[in-house]
Amino acid sequence: MADALGSRNLVGSSHWSDLRAAGVHVATALPIGNPLLRPLRSRIDLRNHRKIVVIDNHITYCGSQNCADPEFLGKAKYAPWVDIVARFDGPIARQNQRLFAADWMAQTNEDIVDRLLQPLPAIEPGFVAQVIGTGPTIRNSAMPEVFETLMYTARRELTITTPYFVPDDGMLAAICTSARRGVETTMIFPARNDSHFVSAASRSYYRDLLAAGVRIFEYEGGLLHAKTLTLDGELALIGSANMDRRSFDLNYENNILVYDAELTAAIRSRQHEYRAHSRSVTLEGVESWSAGRHLLNNAMAMLGPVL
Repeated sequence: MADALGSRNLVGSSHWSDLRAAGVHVATALPIGNPLLRPLRSRIDLRNHRKIVVIDNHITYCGSQNCADPEFLGKAKYAPWVDIVARFDGPIARQNQRLFAADWMAQTNEDIVDRLLQPLPAIEPGFVAQVIGTGPTIRNSAMPEVFETLMYTARRELTITTPYFVPDDGMLAAICTSARRGVETTMIFPARNDSHFVSAASRSYYRDLLAAGVRIFEYEGGLLHAKTLTLDGELALIGSANMDRRSFDLNYENNILVYDAELTAAIRSRQHEYRAHSRSVTLEGVESWSAGRHLLNNAMAMLGPVL
């Protein structure tokens, strides 16, 4: 299943028909049809941003990776796109399967409930994890509430990577409050973003973040597309959701919350690699930006709900 808008080039290409001819079941999520008539029947701004792979009903992958050329040749000047994906075995796969089944049956006439009724394999020792699937029709405040709860829970260290940062007031307050409480709070963004509008909007929040004590780094090794959060070396959040209002209010997203020191350490190590290839942003540097640049950034931030 591919989003009808985000994957419009694929859906309209010979690859899509080749997949169908080979026996692959294909479907589009949230089809658009005539864009002039679609708003009369449903909302055209809602999109499926989930990235789900489930194999044999007990293996799943979760992260920021799209099914696309890693060089993103259509936007080659931003390449490489830097992503992160984790593999999970066990009952957590069934939770992702439920999300996929819900999406599939909502857009097709095929009933695949039987996939959710198959016996689970024997559960081996592991760790606690929870799939968090959100969307505009499923309590759209759930994802920001998860992010904010984790931020307020932090006691020692909070590290976040996100390519698109357009927070609401509650999210911004949660991040700044963490830093003011003495939590070592670090945020890593891409230095170059494929969306100039979102990039400008994101930087409009730098002054408030830095003044609160948040450390900001801009990754220079490509377009950092990883969406991660690690907390006190114990908890980690990985998935598809950006920290912007589109992900929180308009997109269908999927993340996995993990309570495991080993996996958290692996994700944290990757975050440190990103930071090692980043430049530090200082409050003095932001204050030195021209009035015109501040004006542009703030103007883009006013469009936050649209971006």
